[in-house]
Order: sequence, then structure tokens, then C-alpha cells
Amino acid sequence: MALYEHMLIARQDISAQQVDALATHLKTIVESEGGKVEKHEYWGLRSLAYRIKKNRKGHYVLLNINAPGTAISELERQLKINEDVLRYLTVRVEAFEQSSSSKKREREGGREGKPEGEEGAEKEKEGDDNE
Repeated sequence: MALYEHMLIARQDISAQQVDALATHLKTIVESEGGKVEKHEYWGLRSLAYRIKKNRKGHYVLLNINAPGTAISELERQLKINEDVLRYLTVRVEAFEQSSSSKKREREGGREGKPEGEEGAEKEKEGDDNE
């Protein structure tokens, strides 16, 4: 089975609970085709760069999927039918990346107890070692 990152933008008119129900429905589609949703991340209601079907905002959802290609084709077929979905994108990846929120937590956890100047000096030293 292959690994996929699937990003979905839903209409601003629907509630967060309806978006969660949509993501749960997508999860059942993937599981019925023999795949598994590794991670489901709701990013919230965000502004769009430009209008899409008269919407200025959209609910963003990220799904990390481990599934065969048939599951992805069925998932995308269902999304084409759904009127609540503005856009979606599925990308095949070699490995799942950590989300930006996870990276941010790690960065903040690593800074505790260090003044800002020391951290920059350590990075410079590491760069000198590589040359």
C-alpha cells in the first residue's frame, strides 16, 4: 500500500461538526477499500487566497492515508459528487511529514531555558563543523 497526504477544503457555510462528519465519512470509504487513515487533522476555518465558488473562507482538513490506489480513486470520486467540498488534493509521499503544529511544539520545547543568543551561536558552530 502507498502513503498519501490528502488536503480538503470545505465550504465556510457548514459547521465544524459537519466537517468532522465529512472526514469520518471519508475515513469509512478508505477503510472499506482496505486502507487506513493514519492521521486526521482539522486546521480550522481559514481565509482563501481567492474566491472559490463565491466563498472567501474554507474549512481545511488534512488526512494522512495508507491505502491502495483504488481507495484513493473511490475517495476522489465521492468528493467530486459532494457539494460541500470546494477543493481537494491528494499527493503520494514516501513518508508522512510531521505537521507544522508538531514541529512548532518541538521547537518551543527545545528553546526552554536557553537565551535567544545562545541558540543562534550553537547553530553557527554546527554550520562551521560541516565545512
